[in-house]
Amino acid sequence: MQFAPLAQATRGGRIESLHLGAVAVVNLRGELLYQAGDAQFLTFTRSTLKPFQAVPLVHAGGLEQFGFTLPQTALLCASHSGEARHVALVQAMLEQIGCDESHLRCGCHVPICAAGSSQAAGAGDSYSQLHNNCSGKHAGFLAYCRQHGLPLEDYLDPAHPLQQAVRDSVAHFFSVAAADLAPGIDGCSAPNYALPLSRLAHAYARLAQDRPDARYGDTLQRLFQAMTTHPDLVSGTGRFDLALMQAAPGDWVAKGGAEGVQAIGLRAAGLGIAIKVADGNARAVYPATISVLAQLGVMDSAQAAALAHWAQPQLTNLRGVPTGEVRATLDLVKI
Repeated sequence: MQFAPLAQATRGGRIESLHLGAVAVVNLRGELLYQAGDAQFLTFTRSTLKPFQAVPLVHAGGLEQFGFTLPQTALLCASHSGEARHVALVQAMLEQIGCDESHLRCGCHVPICAAGSSQAAGAGDSYSQLHNNCSGKHAGFLAYCRQHGLPLEDYLDPAHPLQQAVRDSVAHFFSVAAADLAPGIDGCSAPNYALPLSRLAHAYARLAQDRPDARYGDTLQRLFQAMTTHPDLVSGTGRFDLALMQAAPGDWVAKGGAEGVQAIGLRAAGLGIAIKVADGNARAVYPATISVLAQLGVMDSAQAAALAHWAQPQLTNLRGVPTGEVRATLDLVKI
């Protein structure tokens, strides 16, 4: 089968919905160790691509040139929640490179911290592109353009030298020929790529490794340090990537993406994990991820306890009445 059952939602103790998908677990050599469903399923990487989109700027000395701090480096890789600290850091980044919000091309949306919460947008609320979860990545894009004297207006054009540099980074770290990258446009209008799920897992194993790369030196190590030191900036209050990285500080690097994509690099174990939920529903990602970590035996009892909330999320109705839960159903197959 292309897909395997990853999780099920219950109501009244009965299965109401079933989420299918695929999982790939690889080592640092890129060898597939475990899978569920088709580990080679062509998957749009979505926001899991962000660390590799930041590589050209970091490798070219952009952090030093513009005085970007470690927290700001984390924002380059973020799908942030649009909290005040996120917005302030991105605004400062733009000021440091001589740009402002009007130069961004990511678009505006209600910030994650407000959408679907008790703080939901009201008539008096006002948001800008700074609140876009991808604004840190786009600030990094603009910084690269400033650094190299490139035009700002079309920095998202796939033919732009910035995006060509990003494509080279992606091809290198995913071990795929640039000509074989399957292109698409992400929600923030940046180019994105569909790649075999196992290649995404391998890229995250490489992101987590404590060893310089022959071509890009210590670039990934610097991004790993920023992401794992400031997971609250990569993610946001109460979110899954934050919980994962806090459970194993300095060891696990985690990044989710839209449409049910999750990637994790485990430094100590030398593993990369990639998950894709076929129907794109993120609620299945959480228990599926915890189940994969448990089946791999990489969680201790303290970590399992810290992540218990995500292992079997409770479902409630609009009045807060419990109606069911989401449970993992996947079984990893050893290759």
